[in-house]
Amino acid sequence: MGDDGGQSWSFFTAHARVLAEIARNPDARMRDIALTCRITERSVHRIVTDLERARFLSRRRIGRRNHYLLHPDREHRHPAEAHLPVPAMLDLLTGHGHATSETPMPARRPYLERHCG
Repeated sequence: MGDDGGQSWSFFTAHARVLAEIARNPDARMRDIALTCRITERSVHRIVTDLERARFLSRRRIGRRNHYLLHPDREHRHPAEAHLPVPAMLDLLTGHGHATSETPMPARRPYLERHCG
């Protein structure tokens, strides 16, 4: 076993993982998102609020549950990734394409398939 550098860093932030989990299941409960992402429910609540304020998603109540709508046309917040499309990140993390809040995106090949082969 080699030295993996411990668990102090990750390639993807908790924000990216939460957004990807919501992309997979837009009706997921915060508790379930927390379990899947291996973070606290309180962290999920804070992250969902951050993503909503940044307009990456919106939520609406349906009965006692939230339903999340993605807005993947937003740009990444960091200038180094601003040119990369958010749907490409979601393709990578979830393995399928994603719709905007109102209109489905046209059928397309995953980002890596289009750009790496």
